Amino acid sequence: MKPWEVLGETQTPDGTAMALTRRDREYVILANGKSLMSSLMHGSEEALATLACPHLRTVEGPSVLIGGLGMGFTLRATLDLLPPDAAVTVAELVPAVVEWNRGPLGPLAGHPLKDKRVRVVVGDVTGVLASSRRTFDAILLDVDNGPAAFTADANAGLYDDRGLAAARSALKDGGVLAIWSAWDNRKFVQRLRYAKFDVTV
Repeated sequence: MKPWEVLGETQTPDGTAMALTRRDREYVILANGKSLMSSLMHGSEEALATLACPHLRTVEGPSVLIGGLGMGFTLRATLDLLPPDAAVTVAELVPAVVEWNRGPLGPLAGHPLKDKRVRVVVGDVTGVLASSRRTFDAILLDVDNGPAAFTADANAGLYDDRGLAAARSALKDGGVLAIWSAWDNRKFVQRLRYAKFDVTV
């Protein structure tokens, strides 16, 4: 069996060590030595888009925010569902993840960052939400492992009452907030309902 090859290393703003590794055709992003995502398993990331965006095919000039670039699979699935006049903002906290997607990870999802509909914001998605009001038809959050933080405790603020209020404010009337989670979280479902979201798990 071939050894893992390290293609890139970086740190998140809170000091978490991240690495991009490859063995044969599999790419894995590690956080503090633990697997955060693999290129061989991305169906749920694509499902995030297919659940949130199909109604936007016929909307004129839809606007979508994706929090967390990952390996680009959510972005690719989103773009495939949107019309040519759509605008997609991708907020990614870690600059190296953007560079990895422009480099070795790019071919995996068909180079979605090259799409003219895409604008990348290198920074915390909470900042984009806080500065946006009734801007987005859909917001897709694939940050960390969902409401229960895996790599950065600071991500919890995205999923607390204040974070959900910011997301609601950033959505247009009838907009969709889609959140990826590694596991069922009943308390978070209750929090979403308290924030006046109609919830489907």
